[in-house]
Amino acid sequence: MLIAHLSDPHICPEGELYQGLVDSNAMFLAAVAQVAALDPPPDVVIITGDLIDDGSPASYSHAQKLLAVIQQPLLLIPGNHDEREAFRAAFAASGYLPENGPLHFVAGQYGPVRIVALDITIPGLHHGDFDDAAAAWLEQTLAAEPQRPTLVMLHQPPFASGIPYIDLYACHNGPRLAEVIARHPQVERLVCGHIHRFMQLRFGGSLLCTAPSTTTAIALRLRPDAEEASYIEPPAMLLHHWKADTGLITHWLPIGEFAGPLPFA
Repeated sequence: MLIAHLSDPHICPEGELYQGLVDSNAMFLAAVAQVAALDPPPDVVIITGDLIDDGSPASYSHAQKLLAVIQQPLLLIPGNHDEREAFRAAFAASGYLPENGPLHFVAGQYGPVRIVALDITIPGLHHGDFDDAAAAWLEQTLAAEPQRPTLVMLHQPPFASGIPYIDLYACHNGPRLAEVIARHPQVERLVCGHIHRFMQLRFGGSLLCTAPSTTTAIALRLRPDAEEASYIEPPAMLLHHWKADTGLITHWLPIGEFAGPLPFA
């Protein structure tokens, strides 16, 4: 089973630039082209939040046009730049989003890996929170299929990355989430967006990785007094490959055209 993983495209209304500087829409189309070129093709595509940048109906309308290029089943969760109710309305026809409350859902029909989506965003704020209600939902959901390999997707990372200006907006109550995950060893991977960089660590007895953005990268500045910044680094995506003999393998895949293929390995 192949899961193509995009994150944080920050799609803008047609003709507008992200932060007035970066053509995030064109960069997202390049990412979609990369997905389309995968051979074999992915079984499902996931996007871990910040689909759009300003929460506006115009942005969601344009996002729907860009997403229509993707041929595979598509699973999305909101990020802090999304607007929950506008997101729900824009993708109501998908059939997997709940009609009210946080946008948690489960998708198990695309292969051996069960995908559990956890909406830990807080409307109007940039940090996330794994609160009591989210903990109860996730505990019950994971307990329903304890033997099935599972991927849990959420937006804000539930840990401190060491980048001070992004850690202000992490998911609160990360230790509570780690405790839930530790009780469910079938969780092969937790995947997040938000941080615009690839990171990986052990978490709750499982593995957690963050996806790079399809647009700008948040600067890797680890001094506690560092000033916030971003770069236009090579954008990238993740590809999660489930194999029965190894479990889930996660690949970091740059987006773009590069010299090659060369006749050696």
